[in-house]
Amino acid sequence: MNSELLRGRLEFLREAEKLKDVLRSAHTSSGRQESTAEHSWRLCLMALLFEDQLGDLDLLQVLKMCIVHDLGEAIHGDIPAVEQGAHPDKSQQEREDLQFLARTLDAPARQRLLDLWDEYEGAVSTEARTVKALDKLETLLQHTQGQNPADFDYRFNLDYGRRYTSATPLFQALREQIDADTQRRLDAAE
Repeated sequence: MNSELLRGRLEFLREAEKLKDVLRSAHTSSGRQESTAEHSWRLCLMALLFEDQLGDLDLLQVLKMCIVHDLGEAIHGDIPAVEQGAHPDKSQQEREDLQFLARTLDAPARQRLLDLWDEYEGAVSTEARTVKALDKLETLLQHTQGQNPADFDYRFNLDYGRRYTSATPLFQALREQIDADTQRRLDAAE
């Protein structure tokens, strides 16, 4: 075993641990702010749970993208969906942050991570578009079950991510149920 390769990968894992402390705008059901790592975990769980409904997809590729899709946020944090329009360079920044994060990795491992992130970000495969849809649905699901602040913008959720969540009957059906929960939260807040 190459000790330099192992040392670099361990250092990467130490740096990636920072994702546990990156907070998102969503709140858990107990009222605590959710971390990006927690979001990524449940996104993986969603992919695994709906595997039998996803058709002929490469589940391993889907899970890899679920794990990698927000990894760059370990450096500069998360930009809430409602604020992303004000950050046109978000994608470029996240890729640069992922490159920085992966700097200690051997070239093949670093390239695998970047290729996964590029595939996801560009939505260039059915697997990537699936992860994009599940990512939006997981976010919406969290918003419907979290103890959110009184000024939480539920109305934004009703349009968020439709480009991806309208792509298949499964995503449409999930979206319909989550939107009904969102509407109930919106009605209760008014």
